[in-house]
Amino acid sequence: MLDRWQSLAHRVEGVVESRWTVAVAAALAFLLRLPGLTRPVRADEAGFTLVARGWDPRPDSVYGDLFVDRHPLLVAVFGLSDRIGGEHAIRVVGALACALTVLGAAAVARRVSSERAAKWTAVAVAALLTNTVIDAVAVKGEILALPLLFGSILCALDGLARRSPARAALAGLLATTALGMKQNLAGGLAFGAVLLVAALLTRRIDGRTFSRLAAAAVAGAAVPVLATVAWAAAAGVDLETVWYAVYGFRLDANTVLAESGSAAPASRAVTLAFAALAAGMVAVVGGFLVNIRREWRADPVVTAATLAIVLADGLALVLGGSYWRDYLFGLVPATALCAALLARRRTGRGRTMRLVIGLSAASSVVCLLGWVGWNALDFQEFPEDDTGAAIAAAAEPGDTLVVFGGRADLQLSSGLPTPYTHLWSLPMRTLDPDYAELRTLLEGPDAPTWFVEWVPWGAWGAPGAEELYDAVRARYELHDTGCWDRPVYLLRGLDRPPLEPDC
Repeated sequence: MLDRWQSLAHRVEGVVESRWTVAVAAALAFLLRLPGLTRPVRADEAGFTLVARGWDPRPDSVYGDLFVDRHPLLVAVFGLSDRIGGEHAIRVVGALACALTVLGAAAVARRVSSERAAKWTAVAVAALLTNTVIDAVAVKGEILALPLLFGSILCALDGLARRSPARAALAGLLATTALGMKQNLAGGLAFGAVLLVAALLTRRIDGRTFSRLAAAAVAGAAVPVLATVAWAAAAGVDLETVWYAVYGFRLDANTVLAESGSAAPASRAVTLAFAALAAGMVAVVGGFLVNIRREWRADPVVTAATLAIVLADGLALVLGGSYWRDYLFGLVPATALCAALLARRRTGRGRTMRLVIGLSAASSVVCLLGWVGWNALDFQEFPEDDTGAAIAAAAEPGDTLVVFGGRADLQLSSGLPTPYTHLWSLPMRTLDPDYAELRTLLEGPDAPTWFVEWVPWGAWGAPGAEELYDAVRARYELHDTGCWDRPVYLLRGLDRPPLEPDC
């Protein structure tokens, strides 16, 4: 029996280590993300799209009537994609980003390890990017940042190897640009900084070379920052407004999450941990940490930089607070480096890492087949999209809609504009904590035609929940229910046909 397993393992290694492995892995990463084109856009994708469509910068608002706590670069990418190919085009952009990520991961692995490691790393990254236990459909900032992060890591390595200030500058530029896609993905900066410091401390480079490379990296990193400042000045947006939207809001939001007492983040954290385990991330990173002393003896500079990105990206995940599964994509660069350093070995640790990567790929295949079967049997529900489509069918020109609970996908599918600033629940809970702004809207001349109670009034224990309910009862009547029996209200005195959601 052992001989059979060993024979199978050798055959698998022979397949993985073929000359076309990296190209095939990149192609599969692209193709296996395309089924997402058949699924409705998710809440964040819809929200970014709606913000981009209504983008109207002003001194006290980065985006105009709508608020989102993201860098303008991410919203610009969604806006450009939407203008070119519609709301689903971002899924194609995401698939391209995944293919580039695989190629970038292989190039980094080739630089720090070997051609053999490059092939195994490409397989590992392709498996992670297409594993439905994490998310193989939606495209958000993490996915779009990955090619930039791998490009930064590769340029940092090349800059050190060639003593090239130009490569170091490009590394800094790419690392900071990645923050424009997701503002907490600072792993590229951490990797580059520790790489240079470790090279200096181990005397791989002298002080003069360190100064030249560090100065170039800082100069490159400053370019996206200066570009943002220049954009704000040209658009007439105050810099403190940009800062709050990108970073200041997160501090306030984390306070709200910490004080909410809700069990939802803890439940999502458990789900996220399970996804990381099932996808193989825990085993890959854990294998590196277990063998870190051996890797340190082999190459302390790269090992120190790899540990830095593991810690930086892990901390970013923890501080994210909400613990959605797609946060795990932010750990892909760290996971790829861990895999690359160990997969090249012909010793037990190398064989173990290659086995882990093989199991990760198998997990991706099994989960993908399960996802396809689940959707083919029509078990997958899209209640937000179906409810929005039903409202769209019943609405008349000039109607508006507010969704309580923050479901931008429902808002988008309805085709109706919203007079309320917040498309997401967390910004609403943070910036309109007692619903005073929402109540003023409902009681005023711009009250929305439709109001959907997607989340129960008292879901977050807000002090203004009862007053909000009273404001709705005063001006609205229960018109019908959407999917999952969610109440849909209509302004009193208006006549609209009943809803017929295809739930």
